[in-house]
Amino acid sequence: MRGAVASPNIWQHPQVYEVLNRANDPDGAVDAVLRDIRPWDDAVVVDVGCGTGFHLPGYAATARTVVGVEPHPGLAATARRRCAGQSSVWVRQGTAQELPLPDASVDLVHARWAYFLGPGCEPGLAEAWRVLRHGGTVAVVDVDPEVGEYGRWFRSAYPGHDPATVDRFWARQGFTTVRVATRWTFGSRDDVAAVLAEEFPPEVASRAVAETSGLEFAVGQVVRHRTG
Repeated sequence: MRGAVASPNIWQHPQVYEVLNRANDPDGAVDAVLRDIRPWDDAVVVDVGCGTGFHLPGYAATARTVVGVEPHPGLAATARRRCAGQSSVWVRQGTAQELPLPDASVDLVHARWAYFLGPGCEPGLAEAWRVLRHGGTVAVVDVDPEVGEYGRWFRSAYPGHDPATVDRFWARQGFTTVRVATRWTFGSRDDVAAVLAEEFPPEVASRAVAETSGLEFAVGQVVRHRTG
């Protein structure tokens, strides 16, 4: 779709990304922070870049309406199948820059590891403010490259990434940043290796697998939020 920003890991390896989603944050620390910021009971929630719809059923358990927006047609189709039979969930093909939603129609705009990664996402943020109702919240979840084993591997793999620049960007946009300590816990060593190979270049992925003695490692995450 016009304006779609490719996400190589989930676009190219959706089954491995599903393993990552299942491994992510078994303690529910990120969702607990999100609930403290903006409970979604009886709310209208949009998940921007929803991928295969992994998070949609969780929101739908208590939200009034949940809309997943995803530019990739195959992933959007998978999300629809995942939520088949849930009348409160809708999946729409679209981009962050052109959300298929009317003005002032949403209480919570959520994006996890999708599009809103820092400088360059201003068009998507403008759309988020357009669809948000007065008093609604935009919440963006991303990995934190400054902490945990994952952060150490990330900095080695992507030395050009500047976390301070990203933090300053979000501060200028009026967002508050909450840092959350989480872990990724896998069912097998094969799953560990598959996910790390998806996340990092081969040399760093191999080292990360060797440095992971068991089935989990620490991953810092950030929740950036602003209420309109």
